[in-house]
Amino acid sequence: MTEKAIEFEGIEPVIIFGPFDSYLRKLREAFPEVQINARGTKISIKGDDPDVAAVEKIFREMLFLADQHGEVLENDVNALISLALSPVSRPSATLLGDKDVIVESKDYVVKAKTDGQRRMVAEARNNDIVFAIGPAGTGKTYTAVAIAVAAWKAKSIKRIVLARPAVEAGESLGFLPGDLAQKIDPYLRPLYDALQDMLTAEKLKFLTERRVIEIVPLAYMRGRTLNNSFIILDEAQNASSKQMMMCLTRLGVNSKAIITGDVTQVDLPKEMESGLANAQQILKGIKGISFVFLDKSDVVRHKLVKDIIDAYEHHEEGHRHGSAGKEL
Repeated sequence: MTEKAIEFEGIEPVIIFGPFDSYLRKLREAFPEVQINARGTKISIKGDDPDVAAVEKIFREMLFLADQHGEVLENDVNALISLALSPVSRPSATLLGDKDVIVESKDYVVKAKTDGQRRMVAEARNNDIVFAIGPAGTGKTYTAVAIAVAAWKAKSIKRIVLARPAVEAGESLGFLPGDLAQKIDPYLRPLYDALQDMLTAEKLKFLTERRVIEIVPLAYMRGRTLNNSFIILDEAQNASSKQMMMCLTRLGVNSKAIITGDVTQVDLPKEMESGLANAQQILKGIKGISFVFLDKSDVVRHKLVKDIIDAYEHHEEGHRHGSAGKEL
């Protein structure tokens, strides 16, 4: 825990704290884990070292603006907060000089590690809907969550909604123990795991309790309109065409979406078409929608994962050739 004190003179407190302390409220909302107290011309800041340093820097910049121009505008405060929360503005990212940094916390830095992941980041900047399609281990979900967290930290969106279809893959939901929430939890656990790497447990709990971050089964998305949100649909190969359309049409004003999946791992009944495979044909060529295809070269898990993917691909190829030979 760090504590900093700032004292200024020759500047009216209302210029720094805003009309009816509105600038102070903005700072407290942006840095909920920092205690910011103001009395007269004295400011006290208490909290974790990086956040205290960020808030102190904002106040110093505001004092400079007030001294130079005689005023601090609301837009100035918004810009300073955005810059402080942006991952590339943090000291470690700057020292790294690393353009691959997507988002970072005090203890963790998430970087795009492959060309496919870099394409995901670039396409998400330039498009409102991005489909990331590729095999297991390519970091599709992890990269998507990092992009969403970075957007939230930069204040470009207000909410993150992560969804997955609760489709049975070898196990029956009915036979799993517990109530409905406990039955569904295993399907959503990979999304929690990714978030826990990027946010402290306390902050994640705080944000989920206030529904700033929602992690829900896909069926729970029906009937909603999501404004100022970042939507991630994970394991989208297990969404039906109707579910895919339902999810994509939740997109509201100032919202973005990333859809991730692997068309080779569909767990839907054979008679049901995958919404992910279907979307590639239906949505191709629409401006604002981009498709990023990842492959074995983007695998970032254990080195054996690439070999496993190769082995299964060769097996499937041999099976297809064998079936064709029998038909002839």
